[in-house]
Amino acid sequence: MSTGEPLKIAYSPCPNDTFVFDAWAHGRVPGAPALDVTFADIDITNGMAERGELDVLKVSYAVLPWVLEEYALLPCGGALGRGCGPLVLVKDAGPAGGAGPDLSGKTVAVPSERSTAYLLFRLWAADVLPAGVGKVVVLPFNEIMPAVRDGRVDAGLVIHEARFTYQDYGLHCLADMGEHWESTTGLPIPLGAIIARRALGEATLKALAEAARASVRMAWDDPEASRPYVRAHAQELDPAVADQHIGLYVNEFTADLGDSGYAAVRGLLTRAAAEGLVPAISPGALAFP
Repeated sequence: MSTGEPLKIAYSPCPNDTFVFDAWAHGRVPGAPALDVTFADIDITNGMAERGELDVLKVSYAVLPWVLEEYALLPCGGALGRGCGPLVLVKDAGPAGGAGPDLSGKTVAVPSERSTAYLLFRLWAADVLPAGVGKVVVLPFNEIMPAVRDGRVDAGLVIHEARFTYQDYGLHCLADMGEHWESTTGLPIPLGAIIARRALGEATLKALAEAARASVRMAWDDPEASRPYVRAHAQELDPAVADQHIGLYVNEFTADLGDSGYAAVRGLLTRAAAEGLVPAISPGALAFP
């Protein structure tokens, strides 16, 4: 599978993705399909998947109901975990011992309405916000914390390394979407998925999955090897925060979704479909290959 045209792949410049794909992207995984890499934030790759633009993509699990006819979910390479969910941030902590969160009449900024973070937010809101949310606006994820800090929105749904940096903006955590998900389901939090075009064929799909597994295992075996790639694409992210990011989002589910990983994905999409947030998927839609 190392011959022929490189497969076109898109994933984010975030540390977890560059850590996972470093060995594969640089030709260090023996026999792995060659890659032609595009870097794009996940809201962009979600759109690419919906338009069927590339061979392999890192996308939000939330977008799967719209793309599973053309793309297969790979059983590895993505991001699930525990203690790593999106947060709802506010500027003022509010009085201690208050009546709980209240976003009625409030404006909440979210990174995308086709993101897993948004689904988790809506499922949380359906459970714990009887008065609902006033208004949802979409902002690029790097603009959300400044918007909350500056009072342009009342609250913000944040992802990625914002878990580690929101206090630098003087913000407070109103609620942890992952904590709510884990406490109500007992399952890990599904965040980002790796998908590949079904038309590539079963043999290629299996080769892609094996390459992803091998790449992450090589990164674990020799973390220093991936550092230049991670640092080159982490923009201004502090190296210590990049390491925290990798430690949180690259875990056993990255190497293999396993039974609990698949249960988490099915649970998310089933609950979201019941709330009318996504189309329902067919029983075998997540099967690989």
